[in-house]
Amino acid sequence: MPIKPHQHRRMAESFGVDPGRYDRTRAPYPGAVVERVLAASPGPDVLDVGCGTGIVARQLRAAGRRVLGVEPDPRMAGFARSTGVEVEVATFEAWDPAGRTFDAVVSGTAWHWIDPVAGAAKAARVLRPGGVLAPFGHVYQLPPTVARALAEAYRRVAPDSPVGFDPRPGGSILDAYQGLYVKAADGIRTAGGFGEPELWRHDWERAYTRDELLDLLPTSGGLTSLPPDKVAEVMAAVGEAVGGDLTLRYATWGVTAVRAAPPPRA
Repeated sequence: MPIKPHQHRRMAESFGVDPGRYDRTRAPYPGAVVERVLAASPGPDVLDVGCGTGIVARQLRAAGRRVLGVEPDPRMAGFARSTGVEVEVATFEAWDPAGRTFDAVVSGTAWHWIDPVAGAAKAARVLRPGGVLAPFGHVYQLPPTVARALAEAYRRVAPDSPVGFDPRPGGSILDAYQGLYVKAADGIRTAGGFGEPELWRHDWERAYTRDELLDLLPTSGGLTSLPPDKVAEVMAAVGEAVGGDLTLRYATWGVTAVRAAPPPRA
């Protein structure tokens, strides 16, 4: 049986190998995505699960929300704190809310590292009635020549890795990423305590110079857990395939589910 993302803890907690690069290169979320989440939240108190370096948290704070982050990697948490984000270090499943409740639980490109049922059940316990659970995340599509070069180099340096970068035959990674959020929606239904989850998608584009793209790629899961010499070998191969400046297509997938009110007491 293939390993599930949330069970691959080494990779899940490898992104802090270079938090400065991660924060510098990872794209912020489009305004339409942030506005969608804000519109669904009935109040200002937000819990950001797997907050990383604080990219989502800072966007929400700029919109006037009070944000608390939960992040398992102390390196990522330390970077987020340096930008003014309040963060507690823990996996979400083990995190102690200490009686605190929130109007929204969000997670930016991190919910797939959390057990989908246990995570949804935990969110239900810390959300106020009418509050919203909104995991979302984005993925980009590399040009075919670059994607092939990345996949071939990665297979060469990490032949035993449980993950890969192989282009999907007959399909787009932008479409395939939907599967993570279908699983999130299934986890929400199984956990209970929510209305029917809504699955949504937002398409957009982002322009990159060649150097910006080569700076971004090493923050990808799989590469973050490789030794530096192996990463350099992969990037050298990819660099030969990147011809110049380019624009990447992105898709942000998300799920929105409203916390149901508790049943009236008899």
